Amino acid sequence: MTDMTMNGAAAPRRMTGAEKRVIFASSLGTVFEWYDFYIYGTLAAILAKQFFSSAPPNAAFIFTLLAFAAGFAVRPFGALFFGRLGDLIGRKYTFLITMTLMGIGTFLIGVLPNYAAWGIAAPTILILLRLVQGLALGGEYGGAATYVAEHAPNGRRGFYTSWIQTTATLGLFMAIVIILVIRTWMGEEAFADWGWRIPFLLSSILLVVSIWIRLSLAESPMFQKMKNEGTRSKAPLKEAFGTPRNAKIALLALFGATAGEAVIWYGGQFYALFFLTQTLKVPAVDASIMIAVSLLIGTPFFIFFGWLSDKIGRKPVMLAGFAIAALTYFWIFQGITHYANPALERALAASPVTVIADPAECSFQLKLTNTETYATSCDIAKSTLVTKSVNYDNVAAPAGTVASVKIGEQVIPAFNGAGLPTADLKAQTAAFDKVIADAVTAHGYPPSANPDEINRPMTVVLLTILVLYVTMVYGPIAAWLVELFPTRIRYTGMSLPYHIGNGWFGGFLPAIVFAIVASTGNIYSGLWYPIAIAAMSFVVALLFLPETKDRDLNHIE
Repeated sequence: MTDMTMNGAAAPRRMTGAEKRVIFASSLGTVFEWYDFYIYGTLAAILAKQFFSSAPPNAAFIFTLLAFAAGFAVRPFGALFFGRLGDLIGRKYTFLITMTLMGIGTFLIGVLPNYAAWGIAAPTILILLRLVQGLALGGEYGGAATYVAEHAPNGRRGFYTSWIQTTATLGLFMAIVIILVIRTWMGEEAFADWGWRIPFLLSSILLVVSIWIRLSLAESPMFQKMKNEGTRSKAPLKEAFGTPRNAKIALLALFGATAGEAVIWYGGQFYALFFLTQTLKVPAVDASIMIAVSLLIGTPFFIFFGWLSDKIGRKPVMLAGFAIAALTYFWIFQGITHYANPALERALAASPVTVIADPAECSFQLKLTNTETYATSCDIAKSTLVTKSVNYDNVAAPAGTVASVKIGEQVIPAFNGAGLPTADLKAQTAAFDKVIADAVTAHGYPPSANPDEINRPMTVVLLTILVLYVTMVYGPIAAWLVELFPTRIRYTGMSLPYHIGNGWFGGFLPAIVFAIVASTGNIYSGLWYPIAIAAMSFVVALLFLPETKDRDLNHIE
């Protein structure tokens, strides 16, 4: 028997040994799955060279990010398929399937020949494996969160499910640490050549451990009760999204919770890493160490904010996270520049750059496949400056004018690459890149961050603040989503909005931010994307989403 409060709800109590095993097994397996998924993102720059070596470096990196995002793009479809399966056959067996798919996909990436060996087949198969991973992850999270929540007593679901919420960050932490140890041990040259495969191959060990742990679990008591009573949903998809009431809940959960959570999550962890290495040119080892330290410091706050949401509600904790992130993102990323690469900050202030171009030649450089061609003089000029982390102003030129870059008093004409043979385009692009590199270096723009000038403690402080924002919006969200949907369709109902939010709004964040920066010429302008989405979620959640912390999962109709 559980203790009861005056209003009849179960009073908070200590966690039982069985409940601890459920949380440990669910969380550990999910950590391994996130590790599998994140090692790709952490190694994006190396994978660009291995699998997209035919493309210019800038385009290759964007394509690699979007191959990373492809795994996110299919997550909603995985949520639909595996969510339905979870509501039909059970939580336990469904996330055993998803975990196996994830592990196999990661191992195969580790043995996949590169572009030099297999040509176009290599990146094609790579993206197919990313799609398999994305489908698997689409079914994983909803199952783990639902499984833990359905074991949790009323009044403690925020705390219990917050352990699941730590798994994504712990998976990223594990990925960063393992990669850091391997590349430090074997050296950058060997790691870039073949050592990058080792973190992928290690997933086979993690897969065996995860399956063994999860096989020891019993089915969720709420699902087992429905199964015994014959009250399971026979059409979870139709019931979850074909009825106006449930479809409305799913839409509000997407726009009022998961979309904002996603951009803060990926902005504070993944984009922060990309910003350090790609924009600020901080050495990969230094950046990885600083990110890892910030994750280590911040991770316990997932548990704290999950616990806090049991006390004051899911809604106020997440609203605070949305608002504070939206109000301070510019200040924090500018501060990271100040402490991680002060020479770049000085150059941005002292040496303004201008791109003079026909606006009709300037594209929004978002590559969704590797077939788009951006060869106008404007696009060539802008993409070259973005890779050098140079801010620039845009000045309109008469129609048909070949773009030029003005750095101080020096004017450097670009070239029109449309129609040029591939070899000629590469050669002219490389020559133009060298001229720009020499010019910006002469005007104080550093080719990379000076390790002696990096203020590591202050950079870690700012990175930790970003992680704290993540914990505020991510710690309570599993409990909030679980409590919004009835048991019959809970796996399906919560999985789709979660994975549309995280898969689409979050997964495409690095590529969208990069394209915005290339379009506007300001290295911080891409932050408007996560800020706008977080602000949208704040408004929708404030006006339309209910507080759910006191709901009894057995009585949500």
